[in-house]
Amino acid sequence: MVITRDTPFSPEDDNYHKLSDNPLDLETNWWAINIPGRRIGIWLHTAYYPNRDLVRSRIFAWDPRGADPARLIYYKNVETPLGPDPDMRDIQYPQGYSLKVLEPLMAYHLGYSDPERNFALEFEFHAAHPPHRFTPGEAPCVDNPHIDQLGRFTGELTLYGERIPIDCWSVRDRTWGPREGAHAASTKYAGQAKTRVLHPGGPRWREIERERGRGRIQYIFGHTDDQTGFLSFVRPQDGDAYGRSPLNMGWLLKDGRFTRLDKAKSWMRNYRDKDTGWSQHMEVLLVDEEGRSMEAEGFTVSHMCEHGAGSNALMRWEYDGKIGWGEDQDGWRVDHFSRMLGALRTAR
Repeated sequence: MVITRDTPFSPEDDNYHKLSDNPLDLETNWWAINIPGRRIGIWLHTAYYPNRDLVRSRIFAWDPRGADPARLIYYKNVETPLGPDPDMRDIQYPQGYSLKVLEPLMAYHLGYSDPERNFALEFEFHAAHPPHRFTPGEAPCVDNPHIDQLGRFTGELTLYGERIPIDCWSVRDRTWGPREGAHAASTKYAGQAKTRVLHPGGPRWREIERERGRGRIQYIFGHTDDQTGFLSFVRPQDGDAYGRSPLNMGWLLKDGRFTRLDKAKSWMRNYRDKDTGWSQHMEVLLVDEEGRSMEAEGFTVSHMCEHGAGSNALMRWEYDGKIGWGEDQDGWRVDHFSRMLGALRTAR
């Protein structure tokens, strides 16, 4: 069977897949929640390595009070064995994270509890559309199947004993297959420093940001409801000297209709904080394959920095006279980020 961007997913895709014997095979599920009134972002993420009998669960929540793991309002990153033949359609992970399918591919119930930290999550996700498949063979997922899906999250967060309602529009995703060092530097640029920048010029920090072969990845999205919003991967490596980075895959949601982006016409321009180097403000132009368009402007309101370089940021977006919420996931290698930040801070 030839898989194209239009090949639908099946109910079997809610379960773990039979992959290969590659030790780098990995299957994930990820859920992103926002609580705008408190500037809180929340992640639940599991990564399962079937050939190593290992599952890593990362659950964290952040707000403006702190970005590194020690200062987040909650952070837990735990690896444990999972056992034979796990069924993700109704599973209780050893870390206290449960997931159950309510309607195949469309509705789910999730829970998590850490009594020692007085932290808990209980919510349902109801999708606004069948899951979208990213185009096979294109970055960043290349040949690994990838699901992105918008839906409504409703439930409750318990934080330091306080019970906080959850009611937001946000995204879940899944992917499976070998990672093969997907976030590491590409070897094809080794020894070719002069060719790393496709379009030289502009501010030096932007030039460093768009060096190719550095493993840069950026993912942005924002939604108001099931009528308006967007999602895309950004390709800083292909950006121009004016700071416009093309968008690669994703969707425009306008008037309640999802359409694929025209990656030759859609772009994002990012403005970074001179002290932290993190995204601060973005301008986005979205044009779909039908020629429909939308301009979006976003501001970061809180950050989570797990690995000491870029951040996952909760974003407030404005577009088409509406306000939406979402994220900027800004992934860097530490050495690359440090060079960019040095150029951003340079006084002379």
